[in-house]
Amino acid sequence: MFGRKKRNTEEIVDDVVVDETAEEATGQAEEAPAEPETELSKAEAKAREWDDAFDREEGPFDISEVDLEADEDDVKRLDLGSIIITPFEGMTMQLQVNRESNKVQSILVGDGESGLEIAAFAGPSKSSMAPEIREEIIKGTQQQKGQIALVEGPFGTELRRALPVTDPNGNPATHVSRTWLVAGPGWLLRGVLLGKATFEPQNEAAQVALFEFFSNIVVRRGTAPAAPGSLLPMQVPQAEG
Repeated sequence: MFGRKKRNTEEIVDDVVVDETAEEATGQAEEAPAEPETELSKAEAKAREWDDAFDREEGPFDISEVDLEADEDDVKRLDLGSIIITPFEGMTMQLQVNRESNKVQSILVGDGESGLEIAAFAGPSKSSMAPEIREEIIKGTQQQKGQIALVEGPFGTELRRALPVTDPNGNPATHVSRTWLVAGPGWLLRGVLLGKATFEPQNEAAQVALFEFFSNIVVRRGTAPAAPGSLLPMQVPQAEG
């Protein structure tokens, strides 16, 4: 298993691109909206500060940064092509397959109470696409009349979203998620956290297994040309020793 530690510090941007803070979901009076450009620029400045403070020393990793063959910890891993994962006890996994291409585009792993959807994308070799992806997520959330907060999370900037949805019975409901974006050499890894860990972000026990799982992902970008932002397709997993 690769070394890592849980980051406990957390700060929430509560004056930019947020309808409510991540800690307070109700009871706040509405204020006049700020100018979008000013709002976004303040948020992005803080987000980049958090991203810069995260260095991937404890994962997720690029394939060039680890030597899986020399690793003598007897950990069993699964090779999905663009990513190599380390299953944890009791883990469930679903493959998200594109019906048109019949290719695996993401995976959803769970611990029984929470889930984590993983997707890998091609990215620039010497810079990060996280700012562009963040902007798309923020705009998409606003268009859906949802709420979003930028938070200092365990992997740099974390996005916490609450989107209005309709449940199977036709009643109004809210879909809550937390998004992690980590950039590496030529790739960007996205993890979307769902379930109990999103409703109880301060509950370490509710998220530790999925945090550890995400930390131990190894990304294999490959050498094939790919446009930045395009999905790095996965394959049906093969066992790794």
